[in-house]
Order: sequence, then structure tokens, then C-alpha cells
Amino acid sequence: MLPMDYQYYLSAWIYKVLKQADAQYATFLHNNGYGRPGDNKLYKLFCYSRLNFGKPVLWKDKRLFEVKNREAELHISFDVDDAAMNFIKGLFSSQSVYLGDQFNGIDFTVSSVEGLGDPDFKTEMRYRLRSPWVVSINEDKSIHPQYLYPDHKDFIAYAVKHIKEKYYNTRMKECGEIAIEDLSEYKKSGFLIKPGTKEETRVIGSLFDFTLKASPEVHKMIWNAGISEKSSNGFGWVELS
Repeated sequence: MLPMDYQYYLSAWIYKVLKQADAQYATFLHNNGYGRPGDNKLYKLFCYSRLNFGKPVLWKDKRLFEVKNREAELHISFDVDDAAMNFIKGLFSSQSVYLGDQFNGIDFTVSSVEGLGDPDFKTEMRYRLRSPWVVSINEDKSIHPQYLYPDHKDFIAYAVKHIKEKYYNTRMKECGEIAIEDLSEYKKSGFLIKPGTKEETRVIGSLFDFTLKASPEVHKMIWNAGISEKSSNGFGWVELS
């Protein structure tokens, strides 16, 4: 039995693996991130997919998955150079992890790690979201942000703004024009961050297909670090459509 909101436990495990190799780097990622000094928008520059464990039985009232498969697959990507990526691949080999809370969870052991090549990044590419794209605003500085969905008049404007800021604040240069077009019908999707704690928050985004027009460098960034806000919590994972 695996909690439906298992993404938070995955994020905690990734930080733990990084910390075993370099505690200072993991702490920097967790507490700060990449960006301009003094900027309140800092980026963790990694993302991960949902677990692929076949078709589980859904216990909706208990918010649990009953997992039948003996194996699961996970994709993790980091926006780093090739040398760092080879180092990171080695960190995850033969790791063991318990994913779940104090009541329900599964013990996993990493059986293999495989590096996947990048696609041929072009200026126009068609993507499918495999985890929700989160776009939020908090103009009145309230505790809870307002989540925008693709049918909101400002969704694309704020989505583009986030991508441009992420690129500029991590590369220290402008990325040029970005266009998000041909959005398919969307589905709301989300999960809890820090479940079972005082900081428990439900984050909601959208799943849909879309076309992105941007420089190849921007495509590479979103491919490696996710396209969404909160990518290091498992949001904004894309695959080619």
C-alpha cells in the first residue's frame, strides 16, 4: 500500500541521496537553490516523474494505491553538465528507500540506473505533461496562493513569465521570445506537499499537451529541470507528445 501523495517522500529521498555525497550541496539545494543573490525566487534545477508501477488498485477513501507490480520505474533529471550527471547516476545505484508514512509504504531497492539521451532540441516542440504544470499568483500575499488553469486569461502570461525568470536567474542572460500554443483539453491534478505535518499543503496544477516555441536552450532547461513551479517537488515533468 502506497500513499497517493508519495511524491513528497520521493523528493526527500533524492535530497538524502545527494546529501550522502555532498551534504553542503544538498543543504544548499534544499534551503536555497540557484539564482541571483538576494532574489526570493530560487530554483532547485531538478525534476522527477511519477512512479510507473503498472495499474494499481485505488483505495480512494484512504488515499492509497495497492501496488501489484514487483518493479517500478522512475525518471529523474538534473539541469547539470555531463560530468555532474555521470556522478549523480552513480549516487543512485544500489540505493534503498522506504516511500510512505508511518502507516503505509513500500521498501524499494534500486536495481539498475540507466542514462537516457536528450532529444534533438528544436525551436518548436510538442510536449505532454506527465505531472501537473503549476501556475500560481499571490498578489495579496495571503497564506494560500491562487492556482491558475489553462482556461484562465492570464495562465499563459504567468507561465511564460516563470520560464523566462527561471532561465535568466540561472543563466544570467535573456532567453528571447517564448510562445505556448495549441493547448489540449486539460485535467486538474495535484497532491499534498509535506503530508501529515503542520505545513501540509495541497498544490494543484493541470495536465495537458502543448506546443512550446523557444530557443533550444530553453527546451533543454525545461526538459532537465521541469517546466512548472515546484519542479523539485515532482511537478512539471514533460515528455514528447
